[in-house]
Amino acid sequence: MNESLPPDLSSVLKETTELSRAFLVGGCVRDWLLGLPNTDYDIEVFGIGYEDLARILARWGKVDLVGRSFGVVKLTTRPDHTYDFSIPRRDSKTAPGHKGFQVQFDPALTPKDAAARRDFTINSLMFDPREQKMLDFFGGESDLRNRILRHTSAAFPEDPLRVLRGMQFAARFNLAAAKETIELSRAIKSSYPELARERVREEWFKWATKSTRPSRGLAFLQATEWVEHFPEMNAIRGIPQDPEWHPEGDVWVHTLHCCDAMAELPEWRGSDVETRIVLMLAVLLHDTGKAVTTTEALKRGERRIISPGHEEVSGPLAGSFLERINAPHAIRDRVVPLVVNHMAHFHQVSDRAVRRLSKRLEPENIRDLVTLMTADSFGRPPLPHRVPENVIAIRQKAEELAIQEKPPAPILLGRHLLDFGFHPGPELGRLLHEAYEAQLSGRIVDLPSALDWIANAPATPTEVTAAIRKQST
Repeated sequence: MNESLPPDLSSVLKETTELSRAFLVGGCVRDWLLGLPNTDYDIEVFGIGYEDLARILARWGKVDLVGRSFGVVKLTTRPDHTYDFSIPRRDSKTAPGHKGFQVQFDPALTPKDAAARRDFTINSLMFDPREQKMLDFFGGESDLRNRILRHTSAAFPEDPLRVLRGMQFAARFNLAAAKETIELSRAIKSSYPELARERVREEWFKWATKSTRPSRGLAFLQATEWVEHFPEMNAIRGIPQDPEWHPEGDVWVHTLHCCDAMAELPEWRGSDVETRIVLMLAVLLHDTGKAVTTTEALKRGERRIISPGHEEVSGPLAGSFLERINAPHAIRDRVVPLVVNHMAHFHQVSDRAVRRLSKRLEPENIRDLVTLMTADSFGRPPLPHRVPENVIAIRQKAEELAIQEKPPAPILLGRHLLDFGFHPGPELGRLLHEAYEAQLSGRIVDLPSALDWIANAPATPTEVTAAIRKQST
């Protein structure tokens, strides 16, 4: 691992005699074994106290003691090069909630005892940079190699957030949980209310941005029964679908396949962090409405399973889930219109329809909707991956109209009407709204046609109509 360390950190560890018992710990060791890029390095230092650690590190750069309550010293050697050094501690559960811990720093703690307080064996690994030796007290390297998620010790239940951390780790690293970890997680299911919504949200966001197999995390939630804490998702388990359209199984199974399909799309992988969150949560929640709309109907002489209007019903349910995890409004406002409009490709594709679709999606856009529709279509194995023709048509029409990123800008503006004698007020706003609707419908295509439309509008004052027509002549 030494060869992957930044040179400045390598120098600190090798040339500081007081750090002879400093070990790289946690995620940086795990990711190195997986061959993944890493920029965050955590170092645990044994045998010295907090103040001494800060004094020693000050030789190498700027030290920040903001992590004093957790025994953490941040060392900045140069801009954008900050490393977390910590001293070992014992955590004792004293009350419910993530603040209900008594922390005792113990420089004399052994590396094995320190590793035992970590959540999963894959995160309990340590690396000695001087001896170039892995310290693996709980079989973390073997579990990582065999893609097993296993809790480290009996201390696991002290922080129930570890179950949701398990969800996102399973999804990020394609892990299957050990039976004993599932059973222990299920046993502490009732402790979920102890968790602050903000902590729950952060684990969901990590799942939504870093997953390689999102279904692994969702399967972990199902196995541990923690999915019951998210009723919008729990309700779609076992909801049947028409086998002709959905040979993969029920709505829950379909959703898992769709999430995995999203994680494989280059459009998702190449997006910024917020957009990855939005798209993954949209595909997670897009069919939640089927739980209350699914029924049987006679079609073409046979009984068929249908879910009429499920996309409209899914919108509020998606909003409920996002509120439950305290997602910011910037996320909610983007996810819900994607969910509500994910069936738009089943309708006519015309200039008018696509323009109106682009407006309904605000603040989202057709580009992201097409990505959601694609993942939805791909989530139906054993059917082959195929982008529906109407999805392609929507994308092409949006490109033709130059509205794939946002709806068309209004052609008729307030300043145009003010120039012809309109006065500011509600009537002006109403006319501008109606003019924009006419633009979306295709009746207004440029400024002359917009002015002609206004001149013929019933609410337009006679003097304004005369002024417009005089200019046009």
